[in-house]
Formats: sequence, structure tokens, C-alpha cells
Amino acid sequence: MLVFPGRLGNVCDGPTRREFLRVGSVGLFGLGLPHFLAMEKIQAASKADLAAKYRGVKGFGSAKHVILLFLQGGPSHLDIWDPKPEAASNIKGEFKAINTKVPGIQLSETMPLLAGQVDKCTLIRSMSYTPKGLFNHTAAIYQMLTGYPPDKVAPSGQLEPPSPADFPTAGSHIAKLLPLEEPVLPFVEMTRPLQESSIIGKGGSAGFLGKAYDPYRLYQDPNAAINLDDLSLRKEVSAKRLQDRFSLLKGINGSLPELEKAVGDYALGEHYEKAFDLVLSGKARDAFDLGKESDRMRDRYGRTTFGQGALLSRRLVEAGTRFVQLNWPSVANGNPEIDAWDTHASNFKPLKNLHCPKLDKALSALLEDLNERGLLEETLVVAVGEFGRSPRLGVSTSGNTNAPDGRDHWPYCYTAMIAGAGIPGGQLYGSSDETGSAPKDKPVHPNNLLATVYFTLGINPEMEVLNHLGQPRELVKGQPVLDLWS
Repeated sequence: MLVFPGRLGNVCDGPTRREFLRVGSVGLFGLGLPHFLAMEKIQAASKADLAAKYRGVKGFGSAKHVILLFLQGGPSHLDIWDPKPEAASNIKGEFKAINTKVPGIQLSETMPLLAGQVDKCTLIRSMSYTPKGLFNHTAAIYQMLTGYPPDKVAPSGQLEPPSPADFPTAGSHIAKLLPLEEPVLPFVEMTRPLQESSIIGKGGSAGFLGKAYDPYRLYQDPNAAINLDDLSLRKEVSAKRLQDRFSLLKGINGSLPELEKAVGDYALGEHYEKAFDLVLSGKARDAFDLGKESDRMRDRYGRTTFGQGALLSRRLVEAGTRFVQLNWPSVANGNPEIDAWDTHASNFKPLKNLHCPKLDKALSALLEDLNERGLLEETLVVAVGEFGRSPRLGVSTSGNTNAPDGRDHWPYCYTAMIAGAGIPGGQLYGSSDETGSAPKDKPVHPNNLLATVYFTLGINPEMEVLNHLGQPRELVKGQPVLDLWS
């Protein structure tokens, strides 16, 4: 429902004193379509700032889109990406290592389909950071997605809830710095929010940029019917009638300073038209229509929440969306026997029977599909969690209790998969030691990975932005990993 507040008399289409305009089913004030539809003019940086220093460097500006498969919960690197077949049994665990399409690169037996697509991606096996006393999921998620460590922690050890003063998540910065000309959604987050216990959405908002740059949040299961009322016209409202109402609204805005002020307070201003364009064009709505995919294609990705979310991610970038973030559909510290990567209580059975088959099918299909459609060259794909899991089974590294076959949090060494945007496939970047405990060479901090994301989109990661107090801050405290293109 699109409702513009005000106390006015009736107009020709019949609004009451409480509602003078009602069209479609878009809610611009937090009732559906998020506030990013009110995209402000870029103030944080000029075009020159975006390209400063890195212009002409290989890989700079090589991507038009980003798909971030964010595996919240911390999947085990040893049991998926970086097996250690020669290690002791209480380290290597139950899974065998298998050969892949690329000689010299092995994966865990939990990823047989990805083994056939390794030639399209690079495995960064030297992700690493020191948590400085904070081992919880939310702190690591916040750092991974904003490029900054959290500055406030509740007495319980949990982070405080999201705040307007938070550093913006990467997709929000990108939506502001690289606005789209076409009527499509610039930043989409699926299929559930970031969450640890009762802290929901920390590290996943526009923070001090303002709600205008929050993601469009599709918190629904794409393996079921999706409700897209906020991107649809109501049946009784034709496109012509909607356009007429928009013209009426512009006339009202021009004659009512009070309304203009109210609109400005919501950061909408001159950007109403973007909302109407989204509804009228239908392009954004069509991107979510999985009914336009064949059963064979949907089966290829897997009939799971994550699998169909990956297929939606491809459809969104194909339609022009700049940044898609597909979160693992589970609370970060959820039950591993149901849907979570947080395998303190049980590691091997959930990975083998539940989680890895979903990840393997969706990720391998996404890489293959993007490549077949010619989209991989212009799309950066990143799959990563907030940390890995402890190399040694049954030990406590974060204060949690672990079963004999459980693995605890481990930020000191883990793996990220990266593909597309001209990065050569079939390679390893960095390596871990013989137990997967620490990088052996080429360590990559999460901030460096995030800086690489900005870099591929043609954004100088060293540029400054202004926070809510007008203070200059670096976009991210990290450098792009330029060796990925060598």
C-alpha cells in the first residue's frame, strides 16, 4: 500500500483526509519497498574519487554486479574447502579428500559437484584475522560486511542491536556510490536476515548512510510461492491511472511546503519517480518470477531455500541488480541438526546429510549457469562465512561447549571462494598450514576481501565517506588483493 500522509480534502480519485493518495501496494515509509527507493544524490565522493589511484590497474572495474553468498554460522573450512588428509584423525575428521577438475586442487568429499566447477573459481585458503576477545558470530559478521570492527558490546558479550550510527553494509555503500539508471532494485538481501540469538540485522543495514540505502529485503522462501505485492499494481489501478496520480502528486508537492518538508524528512524528495518506475516497469517484479525458469533449471540449483535463492540471484543480476546478498537461511548460532553451520554439538552428520549437499548443488549450478550465459565475466561471486571452525575436534576456543565430534569458532584461518570479474579460475590463493590452523602464506583479512569487492566495481576502497557526525572515514580499512588477477 502506497500512502502519502497528510490531512487533505478528497481529490478526484477519492482519498480521505487521512490518505490522499493510495496506489499499487508499495509502502515507501517502511511498509514494504524499503527506503532505498529514495536514493539521494551522491555526496560521499565524486566520480574522480571512485577511480583514484587504481585507474588502469588490472581487475579494477571488471565487475558490474556482485553476488555474495554469505554463509552465516561459520562453515568448517577443513570439511568443505581445505581438507587435510594427512593430518591426525582428530583434525582431518571423517571426510575424505577428493580430486577436482583441476590437478593439484582437492576438496572434501562433501562437494562432488563443485569439484567439477573448480576451474571457474579461486579458493582463498588463507582468510585470517585475530578477534581480539570477541569470538561471537555477530561481531565477525559486522566486520566482514562493513569493514570495521564493532565498537559497542553488551554486558552479555553480544553486540548491541542495529543502530543508525552503525557502519553501512557493503551493498548499501555500493547502492549509493553506483546508482542504477534502469528501474531495477540496486541491492537485494535474501532469504532471511543476519541473526545471532536475539540480535537481528546487525551489519546488514545502511547505518549512517540512512534508510534510503537499506537493501530490498526478501525474507521469504523462494522454494515456495513468493509474495511481491510491494512491487505490483493493484488490479483496480491501471498503469495510466498510476501515472495520472503521480502527476497529481507532483502538483500537490509543488503547492504544499508542509508536505514537501514531511517528504524531505523521509529522504524521499525528488526520488518518488523511482518508486513509480519500479512498479510500472515490472522489471524488478519479473526478476523474482521463478515460474519463468524451467523445471530442469530449478532442479539444477536444488529445490531448497538456498538453491532457489541462488537461482533468484542469477535472475536479479541478469535484470541489472548491482548487489545481491544471499544469506544462509538459518540463525547463525542455530541448531546444526536442522539448518545451521554452527556445529558445536555435531559436525559431520549435519554437513554430510543436510548442509553441504545444498551448498554444493547451488554453488556449482550458479557458477556453471553464469558462465554459460556470459555473465560470469561481469559478475563477482563470493562465498564466505564470518569465520571457519576449529581444526581440533571437541575443544573450546570461544567459551562454547563442544561435543567430541564438534568444531568451535575459528577466525584464525578459513577459506573464501571467489569467482568471475576476470579472476582466473582453477587456482588457489594462499594456503593454510598442515592442520588448517593458520595461513602458511598470503594471509587475507576480511577487510581485504571486502576491499576487493569494491575494487572490482570500480570503487577506490581507500576513498573517504562521511559518517552521521560528518566525520571522514575510510570506506574500508583494507587493500584489494590484486594478485588474484595475476
